[in-house]
Amino acid sequence: MATVRELRRKPIGGLTVEDMRLLIRQDVGLAYLLPLAVEVLRSDPLAEGNMYEGDLLAAVLTRDAGAWIDSPKLRREVRSIVSELADVSPALKRDVEGFLAR
Repeated sequence: MATVRELRRKPIGGLTVEDMRLLIRQDVGLAYLLPLAVEVLRSDPLAEGNMYEGDLLAAVLTRDAGAWIDSPKLRREVRSIVSELADVSPALKRDVEGFLAR
């Protein structure tokens, strides 16, 4: 598995879903990666890295509320994406509910 240090050197346009998931979980480059992740989630809300279906969404949803302060439009877009989800795992459902409750 690539380390965060290696991924930070990779061109942003070359990041995979798994790369984004890993970096977002580590709170690395959120100002750049959250918009990129939301772009992926628009077309595939349950985009999957190497963990499980919806792991990118889970990474995005579980960022601290402070990550969204400068991006209210992006936050609204994520709210819109998750409001359209129907059948999700119990763990992802908890992440969605936690995000919506903030």
